[in-house]
Amino acid sequence: MSKEANSDLPPPIPFEEAMRQLETIVSQLERGEVSLEESIGLYERGEALKKRCETLLREAEMRIEKIQFGPDGKPSGTTPLDA
Repeated sequence: MSKEANSDLPPPIPFEEAMRQLETIVSQLERGEVSLEESIGLYERGEALKKRCETLLREAEMRIEKIQFGPDGKPSGTTPLDA
């Protein structure tokens, strides 16, 4: 996995965990039960989690694109992502 260039991103957590945290933040913001300062902090954290999820999805997409197909259209192997 590539290193994150943006220091605003959360530490490397799995996609599912990042999505769970993001859903929790959205729920808190939608309820409107937090102070303005806390809302700003939650929004910033949500943006960082969103970037993390986008990065993981982009990496997964690149890996999928590296799957090789044979003449019959069936997968015949893979090419290393970093090749």
